[in-house]
Amino acid sequence: MTKKFRIGQIVPSSNTTMETEIPAMLAARQLIRPDERFTFHSSRMRMKKVVKEELAAMDAESDRCAVELSDARVDVLGYACLVAIMAMGPGYHRVSQERLHGRTVENGGEAPVITSAGALVDALKVMKAKRIAVVAPYMKPLTEMVVEYIRSEGYEVSVWRALEIADNLEVGRHDPAKLPAIVAEMDVSDVDVVVLSACVQMPSLQAVPMVEAMTGKPVVTAAIATTYAMLKALGIEPVVPGAGALLSGAY
Repeated sequence: MTKKFRIGQIVPSSNTTMETEIPAMLAARQLIRPDERFTFHSSRMRMKKVVKEELAAMDAESDRCAVELSDARVDVLGYACLVAIMAMGPGYHRVSQERLHGRTVENGGEAPVITSAGALVDALKVMKAKRIAVVAPYMKPLTEMVVEYIRSEGYEVSVWRALEIADNLEVGRHDPAKLPAIVAEMDVSDVDVVVLSACVQMPSLQAVPMVEAMTGKPVVTAAIATTYAMLKALGIEPVVPGAGALLSGAY
């Protein structure tokens, strides 16, 4: 019997990658789990520039999006903007997840809510990481907020790189083939995990196997961590071929 899952995504209006990489991973999963089918349903929040003011205004729209997606009776919701959550202060992913889940309950369409921010910090725990390297597309002040948020969750960020791309459409156009060279310029010798993209908008999936091979380190991204958390919330084995260590079945 075919198992069908509805994936809800709360997406910034200028995001073009969340609805590309997560479906790609779940399509790859269907090659090894042919009895599963996934459909994808999105609700959008306005955001064009990755600056704190726009991020806060966007986050205020997330309640509406959760209600809209629960109208479709999706099985899980993913909030697709890591920096919007982390810019709101330490631990905010827990506040957001609880509040948005409450909106689905109130609407009679209860569903678990995953934030990409919470998924990433939880993935680092699953991977038993202590020291990490981080690549992020944001301007330096926002990247510093992301680094401090991750540190507040108990991880040491040994090295990080801000690509300083302010326009969210340009983040989505960043060539993932450039990521291995960016990581090669970083000293990752003492880290346990490389966070290749601390952003679900910056494409990175195709570069993950290359960076794992180049560094000999497990590599994770915000999109991979979100996919892992969604599969766990759905109660199915979090395995996707070609999507890095976290989804390899090793954890």
